[in-house]
Amino acid sequence: MAEITVLIVDDEPLARQRLRDLVGDIGGYAIADEAANGVEAMAQLQASAVDIVLVDIRMPVMDGIEFAQHLRGMAAPPSLIFTTAYDHYALQAFDLNAVDYVLKPIRTERLAAALAKVQAKQPMTDKQLQALQPLQSTHAHLSIHERGKVILVPLSEVLYLRAELKYVTVRTREKSHLLEASLSQLEQTYSQNFVRVHRNALVARDAIAGFEKLRSEAEDVSAEAAWVVLIKGITDTLAVSRRHQHLIKMV
Repeated sequence: MAEITVLIVDDEPLARQRLRDLVGDIGGYAIADEAANGVEAMAQLQASAVDIVLVDIRMPVMDGIEFAQHLRGMAAPPSLIFTTAYDHYALQAFDLNAVDYVLKPIRTERLAAALAKVQAKQPMTDKQLQALQPLQSTHAHLSIHERGKVILVPLSEVLYLRAELKYVTVRTREKSHLLEASLSQLEQTYSQNFVRVHRNALVARDAIAGFEKLRSEAEDVSAEAAWVVLIKGITDTLAVSRRHQHLIKMV
């Protein structure tokens, strides 16, 4: 019978070594790899599938909560066990059902019980993800599903988001991605990062280079000129609707 594979995700090397030793003592599990944050972990999971991920909650670059959100975009996500220093009574408030958590300092018996309870390849449900919202900070990445893989696009690199049919175009300086999402939900989630300039477009606040007034070739002076937003680093422009032209005065 093949051993169940485990990925350890923690930003502290000593914590990773502690988990590695404990899993070895328990037996029946094989450590597939280690990662210092959620971004590294996602890259490793794209390269090689594992059965269980032991993940810390508080980590730089991408914490365990954001990692759990991105994990559900995988075709066959691994089971997840949180390893955390959060107070036990705070964690009792979350209805995590099939997702277990182990409090630090971690004891062998508690980790063994969590590993035994987790069913391999069990995806997180929407109910479980909603239960994690109180711990969730604003995500630093968008999950893009392309050719069976999950690509993480840093939010800091996104210049604009434009709705097209049931997809949203995610534009960076290098390329465009398609994201199946609601523009309204993205606006609500990332209101600190983006501003709406049109019913179908959000622009990164830091990417706005200015605004330009356009007139038709007919040069009809009685016609109201259209405005577009200029975006740093690319030649793309986006129309500014009349409803959002108040933004022009703010730049």
